[in-house]
Amino acid sequence: MHQKLLKSAHYIELGSYQYWPVLVPRGIRLYTYEQIPVSLKDNPYITDGYRAYLPSRLCIKSLFILSNETVNIWSHLLGFFLFFTLGIYDMTSVLPSASASREDFVICSICLFCFQVCMLCSVGYHLFSCHRSEKTCRRWMALDYAGISIGILGCYVSGVFYAFYCNNYWRQVYLITVLAMILAVFFAQIHPNYLTQQWQRLRSIIFCSVSGYGVIPTLHWVWLNGGIGAPIVQDFAPRVIVMYMIALLAFLFYISKVPERYFPGQLNYLGSSHQIWHILAVVMLYWWHQSTVIRNEDSGNVCHIFWHPAWTAYLI
Repeated sequence: MHQKLLKSAHYIELGSYQYWPVLVPRGIRLYTYEQIPVSLKDNPYITDGYRAYLPSRLCIKSLFILSNETVNIWSHLLGFFLFFTLGIYDMTSVLPSASASREDFVICSICLFCFQVCMLCSVGYHLFSCHRSEKTCRRWMALDYAGISIGILGCYVSGVFYAFYCNNYWRQVYLITVLAMILAVFFAQIHPNYLTQQWQRLRSIIFCSVSGYGVIPTLHWVWLNGGIGAPIVQDFAPRVIVMYMIALLAFLFYISKVPERYFPGQLNYLGSSHQIWHILAVVMLYWWHQSTVIRNEDSGNVCHIFWHPAWTAYLI
């Protein structure tokens, strides 16, 4: 039995560390950057630990081995369970205790559902990016980008709905505009060059534009509520700023390929920029969920805002 285990063990190089034995299912091996297909050559500073040329069955089995995609897969898989659990908790405890309306249940469900879809699409892509069929890999990549768009949509739906709860006209304008932008991104994916390396910069610009658009309704909301000196603005605006700071930090790691750029081959399995991007993405969505209002009520001329209970202590 011991000899069989040794036969199925591959010795992989963990950066400058010693060679560690890692048990890998039969039929799976790890490749260096020079050995993988061109479609996987995205980051030359990650030099080892690549899965490649696998059928669907072994792609799924590779979920339980150590590769340079392990953190990417599990960070969003655990993120999915996080938002799934939050959804159950909100639906069964948080919203009922706040006497939430039917609208509140719908908006909260849409928001968390979008986050879960975003997480699962990313898991699917990073799990099946090593598929032996390049066509299959590209389909999962397209699904991953679609998941990012859906995650962004979830942020907008909850934010715009509650920020402009007392102004139905602007709420509809911004929701329709955001939905149109997301649909435009979906249609852009139809173009045959959309998923190519040549369009990588254009894809980044598109997603940055869609995300950055949120600054416009935010500034409009600040103006409608009396400017930066208004108490409600001082309570909520910093949370929006923190969300954008987390998103910007994640994006900077993603495009700069830091820190592995300065330590090529040393961060193949843990600590690479894409892994940091994944973790910060989960943190950002969780922060937004905890920062978003539950509901607004129109009481005379005053629009009272009820925050998520996680932030109640900050408002007392």
